[in-house]
Amino acid sequence: MLLTIDVGNTHTVLGLFEGEDVIEHWRLATDARRTADEIAVVLQGLLTQSPLLKGADISGIAICSTVPSVLNEMREMCRRYYGDVTAVIVEPGVRTGVPVRMDNPKEVGSDRIVNALAAIDQYGGPCIIVDFGTATSFDAVSAKGEYVGAVTAPGIEISVDALAAAGAQLHKVELVRPRSVIAKNTVEALQAGIIYGFAGQVDGIVERMAAELADDPDDVTVVATGGHAALVVSESRSIDVHEPWLTLIGLRLIYNRNAG
Repeated sequence: MLLTIDVGNTHTVLGLFEGEDVIEHWRLATDARRTADEIAVVLQGLLTQSPLLKGADISGIAICSTVPSVLNEMREMCRRYYGDVTAVIVEPGVRTGVPVRMDNPKEVGSDRIVNALAAIDQYGGPCIIVDFGTATSFDAVSAKGEYVGAVTAPGIEISVDALAAAGAQLHKVELVRPRSVIAKNTVEALQAGIIYGFAGQVDGIVERMAAELADDPDDVTVVATGGHAALVVSESRSIDVHEPWLTLIGLRLIYNRNAG
């Protein structure tokens, strides 16, 4: 089985593949203070406790990370505890098959390249990936499978935290759909602003990107992923597909390209 690990700024998502299928998955808080030994203890605990994985054998590991300090500890964890398992870490020199058409390709996060590869493989191009993470990122991929550009906006959780910190009578609320857009209380007013506000942001940005990306914007497939995607997908006019495991799928593809 292939273990895939996507280390984001806020959360770390792990998925276990059997062939092309995700058979188990976990979401953890990303903690830059965790050592390689602590990561190994957490990982082995998850693998041991899962009722789906009795006697599971990890044959490969694929990792991408936007947090350099965590990536260093992940690398050490693989060396110390899984030394006999092939590990592929997405970094310069790793074959992705995605040409990056940016002014400085090194500025593009590894997770965004991984998502681009998965979207092209699963849905074809041109496409736009909307990743609802710490930031809300929009990635444009051409019909030829080239990563051609991006938009980055503040993420849902960052925006909620900033609003709660700045408003004396405002506080963090549960992120669920309110009864109506026109709210009758402060909690639902905040929920409406967050969910419908971000849905409108997504539709507006995607519409402009699609107009630049293709002669016919209707040819562009819009793929949503990330921890908060489910909040917005049903309220957005522009999202075609919700794929929560997009990054993990991309890691599986990159592992196959590099580990043979």
